[in-house]
Amino acid sequence: MSHREVLTALSGLLMGMLVAILSSTVVSTSLPRIVSDLNGSQTSYTWVITATLLATTVSTPLWGKFSDLTNRKVLLQVALVLFVLASVAAGFSQNTATLITFRVFQGLGAGGLTALVQVVMSDIISPRERGRYMGYLGAVMSVGTIGGPLLGGVLTDSIGWRWNFFVGVPVGVAALIVIQRTLHLPPKPKKAVVVDYWGAGLIAGGVSLLLVWVSLGGKQFDWNSTTSWLMGVGAAVLLALAVVVEFRSKEPIIPLTLFKNRTFTFAVVASLSVGVAMFGTSVFLGQYMQLARGQSPTMAGILTLPMVLGLLISSMVAGALISKYGKWKPYMIVGSVLLAAGLFLMSTIEYDTNFAIVSVFMAMMGLGIGMVMQNLVLVVQNSVDVSVVGAASSSVAFFRSLGGTIGVSVMGAVLGTKVSGYITDGLTDAGVDPSALGSGGSTSIPDLSTVPGPIRTIIESAYGQGVADVFLIAAPLAVITIVFVCLLPNVELGTKTGIQRAAASGDGSGAGAAGAGAAAAAPDDASAVEKGVAATAGLAPSVSSAPATTTDGASTPAPTSPVDQGDDEPVIDPADTTTDTRTAPTAAARRHHSHATTGTGTIDTIIATGAAEVAGHPVSDDELAESPVFSSLVEEKDVAADR
Repeated sequence: MSHREVLTALSGLLMGMLVAILSSTVVSTSLPRIVSDLNGSQTSYTWVITATLLATTVSTPLWGKFSDLTNRKVLLQVALVLFVLASVAAGFSQNTATLITFRVFQGLGAGGLTALVQVVMSDIISPRERGRYMGYLGAVMSVGTIGGPLLGGVLTDSIGWRWNFFVGVPVGVAALIVIQRTLHLPPKPKKAVVVDYWGAGLIAGGVSLLLVWVSLGGKQFDWNSTTSWLMGVGAAVLLALAVVVEFRSKEPIIPLTLFKNRTFTFAVVASLSVGVAMFGTSVFLGQYMQLARGQSPTMAGILTLPMVLGLLISSMVAGALISKYGKWKPYMIVGSVLLAAGLFLMSTIEYDTNFAIVSVFMAMMGLGIGMVMQNLVLVVQNSVDVSVVGAASSSVAFFRSLGGTIGVSVMGAVLGTKVSGYITDGLTDAGVDPSALGSGGSTSIPDLSTVPGPIRTIIESAYGQGVADVFLIAAPLAVITIVFVCLLPNVELGTKTGIQRAAASGDGSGAGAAGAGAAAAAPDDASAVEKGVAATAGLAPSVSSAPATTTDGASTPAPTSPVDQGDDEPVIDPADTTTDTRTAPTAAARRHHSHATTGTGTIDTIIATGAAEVAGHPVSDDELAESPVFSSLVEEKDVAADR
């Protein structure tokens, strides 16, 4: 595919990814006002974000596995429809419980988009060229991840926070239309689809229980309590059972054999901390800007632009350089170092830190995330078998989302506890009763516009210190990313697309499988002749050694010296494996087909067989002669015979 053709097919995918990312980030700067309007608490604040991340995390490997088994285009469209409907419903929520519920369904749709977009990219773009297109994807993700809060703030200040949920609907509908018109993928071979329901249920239950435990522990129940122990042990048991089931399943949701691949294992570990940095910073930077700096939702979004620009620039530039030079590891190492440094520096901020300094720290984090995040998926897709590329890609996204979800839950719990303590201590030192904050006490999200000046300063200081503590938690994880990025095997990027790799590998039986795979790689709306050319091209490498098939179905070695093939040549009907008595017209009647040369009969058989497989019946020489593409193929064969 040309660059323009790839971009055309990619346009709908990028739009779909944009709405998926927006669903997680557009409410970030608006959440203080949303939760306040719906009379929610800090726990509600965290769960509006966590619910979407949780659903995305749990569903991502399911979507990825299904993409290895069935039609990826249909799955993409299902995910988009689910996302659009859930977004509309969330916009009409009247309380935090309803909002959180529909955010779960948003997350399910976003999980499909997160998993499938990158899998489809691997189908149509080779790893070597995928770098720059991953750069485009990274740019879209950066706009959605960090630009989403800016958009949410503008909408909240202008027409109301409910439009945070409505804004993605037209983009989702447009993506649905564009995907239908521009994305053409080969059909999957028909086979019985085996769904690992037990594995899916155990993974979903174990991960969900783990995240609920982490999110609510220390607030709604003590860590060393019966409830806490039941949830923690229950999550461990469910996940252990999931491992057992996945080992025994015929089609596991997460094939555990993938962990034998060093690249996959190291990329998974590295992606955990990237998820924490990506999701956590976008969520808690919004709180820092509004509750520690006293900015409006719109300004809070604008003030995060240094991170947006850093991520945008690094993903585009690093992707282009990777495609140009074929080297990926140096950029990922530099990116992981920048990410760790940015997180450590962000842990030093306070409510009155010079904003120019904060901007530099945010830009460093953005540069780091842009160099690492998408390239982790790229190197994994480059190193695994094409038959499991969907499961492998979605697994990396799964662990990244898992890291982000756990990170937001833990960081939210820490922030709530720390802020509550800092506010209580500050008010006590000032000789003020903590109940001065209202009925919610120090555990609710305050409305700073209604708080007296001295108390407001105490609250801003508490949130400044609390957010800094949150970044300090994330910083050591970034060091782990550095280590495992350095350990990644420096494998050269391949030059074949996923479709080409599938055609080359086929079912392992050689040229016949390759031909069938090449025919399937033709677009959905390609003509039979075009598909026949693809099938023949896939068979071409075996011309010199393929056996010639006789009319009685027996196989004989290809000729090794000039042989006159005679006036009657067999036309092979692939549906008849015994005898085919039909013969093609005489050689004298065939245009440009009077030469006798080594393997001529074999080439004729390949041409006829490739056409017959597509048409579903034997194809005569007259039909071939009437087709410009097939007749030119015959002419090229005869030119080679003359030589």
